[in-house]
Amino acid sequence: MFTNSYKMEINTQMQKNTEAQFDMVINTCREIFVSKNKDYGPSWRILRPSSLTDQIFIKAQRVRSVQEAKIQLVEDNLADDFVGIVNYGIMALINLEKGADMDSNPDFEEVLGCYDAQLNLTKDLMLRKNHDYGEAWREMRISTYVDFILMKILRTKQIEENDGETIISEGLDANYMDMINYAIFALIRLHEKE
Repeated sequence: MFTNSYKMEINTQMQKNTEAQFDMVINTCREIFVSKNKDYGPSWRILRPSSLTDQIFIKAQRVRSVQEAKIQLVEDNLADDFVGIVNYGIMALINLEKGADMDSNPDFEEVLGCYDAQLNLTKDLMLRKNHDYGEAWREMRISTYVDFILMKILRTKQIEENDGETIISEGLDANYMDMINYAIFALIRLHEKE
C-alpha cells in the first residue's frame, strides 16, 4: 500500500514533468508565432475574437475529420493544427484584451510581450487545474482533446452571440485558455508517441 506522502511525491514529479513538457511544446508554438509575424507582421490584430474563434474551429474540425475518416488528402501534419489552435487562441486572448485594431502597427516586442503574458496566465491555469485534477489528462485520448476543444468553441460562440455576457459560466478568456491547454496536451501526447 502506498503512503499519502509517496503518492504526493509521485504527483509532484508528474507535475514537474508536465511543466517541462508544456514549456517544450510552447517553445515550438512561440517560434512559429515569431516566424509568422516576421512573414506577415501583426496583420492578425485586425481580427475580432469571433473570427479567431472560427479559425480555431477550422483547425479542430480538420483534425476531427481526419481522425474520423482515417485518411487525409492534404499531407499537412495534424500536430501543426494543434500548434495553430495554441497560437490562434493566444491571439484571441490578446485581441479580447486589447480589442481588434485595424490601424495600429504595434512594435513586435510589444506583441511578443502580450503573447508571453497571455501564455503565462494560461500556463498558470493549467498548473492549478492539473494539481486539482491529478494529471487526469494523461489518461485521455487525443480525440477527446479535439472534442473538448470543439465543445469549448461552441460555448465560446454562444457567449459571443450573448455579447460576452454569461449568467453563471466562465467567460471567453477561460474558454480560450482551456482550448489552448487541450491543444498543448495533445501535442505532448503526440510527442510522447514519436
